[in-house]
Amino acid sequence: MLITRTFMFSRLKTSLVGQYRFISVMPENLVKKAKKLCAYAAVDSNLDLSKHRIIGIGSGSTVVYVAERVGQLPNKDRLVCIPTGFQSKQLILANGLNLGSIEEYPEIDIDFDGADEIDSELNCIKGGGACLLLEKLVADCSKQFILVADDRKNTGILGKHWTQGVPIEVVPSAYTKISRQLTVLGGKPTVRPGAPAKAGPVITDNGNFIIDCDFGEIPSNKLQALNDKIVAMVGVVETGLFVHMAEKAYIGNSDGTVTIVGK
Repeated sequence: MLITRTFMFSRLKTSLVGQYRFISVMPENLVKKAKKLCAYAAVDSNLDLSKHRIIGIGSGSTVVYVAERVGQLPNKDRLVCIPTGFQSKQLILANGLNLGSIEEYPEIDIDFDGADEIDSELNCIKGGGACLLLEKLVADCSKQFILVADDRKNTGILGKHWTQGVPIEVVPSAYTKISRQLTVLGGKPTVRPGAPAKAGPVITDNGNFIIDCDFGEIPSNKLQALNDKIVAMVGVVETGLFVHMAEKAYIGNSDGTVTIVGK
C-alpha cells in the first residue's frame, strides 16, 4: 500500500551535513521553487553515500535541481552519474560530477527522474522531452527509482491533464503502420513535429520518431495491458508508460511543502 506524507521542506540543508537556510516561496516563482524543494528533498532523504555510488540522473526541468544538489556534496568525486540523454549529460558535467555510461555501469544504485504525469499508484508518463528510451533503460537498471515533480504533475490518473498523449518511440519507416494500429486501439496518434525551424518530425537521440498518442484517461489497472499491446507492435522501440517502476515520488507543492508518496 502506498503511503502519502506531506512535510515542510522550506528549510533545506546546504549539504547533507551542513546548516539549514531559508528558501522563501514567492508567488511569482511558485513552480520553480516547488521543483527545487522536491528535488533537494529527494536527494537529501534518499542518497546514502555509504552505499550509493552509481547514480542515474534523469531528464527534465525538475532534475536540474537534482543534479545541482548532488553537485553540492563535498565528496561527490566518489560518485559516477549515468545520464538519460543530452540534457542530463550536460547537467552532470556542469555540476562537476563524474560522467559514466549505461554500458559501463549496467547496475545502478539509485535513479532520480522527473515525470510528465503521475497517478495514484506511482505509474507515470515520461517522454515529453523525447528521452523515454534511455530514461526507461536507466530506471530499469536501478535498484531504486525516485520521481521528482511539482504538484501539477500529480493528477491521480494518467491522461487527466497530460493531454499530449503517451509518447511512443518508433523506427521512422514504421510510423504510418503503427499510427493505424494505435487508432484501432482507440488512440489518437500524432507524429511529434520538430521545432518551428525544422521541416519534419522530432528525431530522438536514437534516430527515431516520436508518436504522441492520446488515449484519454487511463485507469491504473489498464496500463500494463495497454503498454504490452503497444510494445508488441513491430517497429515500436519503447513507450513512455512507466508501470510499477517507481518506489517513491517527491511532489513539490506551491505552499512550500513536499508530499512524499511511496511505500
